[in-house]
Amino acid sequence: MSKPIKTAHTPDRGDELSRTFGARVRALRDAADMTLEQLAQSSGVSRAMLSKVERGEKSPTIGIASRIARSLQTSLTELTGDQATDGTTVILRRADRPIFRDSETGFERHLVSPAKGNGRVEVVYHYLPAGVSTGMLPPFPAGTEKQLVVTLGQLILEFKDSKIHLGPGDSLFFIADVEHGLINATDEPCGYYVVISRQL
Repeated sequence: MSKPIKTAHTPDRGDELSRTFGARVRALRDAADMTLEQLAQSSGVSRAMLSKVERGEKSPTIGIASRIARSLQTSLTELTGDQATDGTTVILRRADRPIFRDSETGFERHLVSPAKGNGRVEVVYHYLPAGVSTGMLPPFPAGTEKQLVVTLGQLILEFKDSKIHLGPGDSLFFIADVEHGLINATDEPCGYYVVISRQL
């Protein structure tokens, strides 16, 4: 009998990442002259949740964070504390990677790109513990492409009407302007790299 899939969800205690994320959401919302109610309507995230996120009281799930970023016309990396910089040669040590982490499920999103460059391409690494799902993620802006390669375990990429199963060494390209989710339905951890290409 298979174990139920856990969806990455929100730990209750605030932490440094929660405060950083919340402060950036508030700053971008203010810069866009948006009210909490307007952001709630455009993102589909409740006003109460947004208020807690902005105060650093809630660490959002990957799905909620993605919807907020989409509504603010920015990237998840920018909201979670992008430490990457520009330069002719840039090194990002593994210990210094910015990481979006769900402390209850263990889902992790590592920023691997050492530099922002022209902002069109971003490399991230996802770690999905056994039985964990990201849930359905909102569409990326039109023209956004994703390529991913599985390095560890088994991954299911879910779309509205289909699922694709991938194993170690398998890679996939898809246009990311549709809802999609990432699932580890096994008893072993799963890891995979994602290259995100955006049109500017």
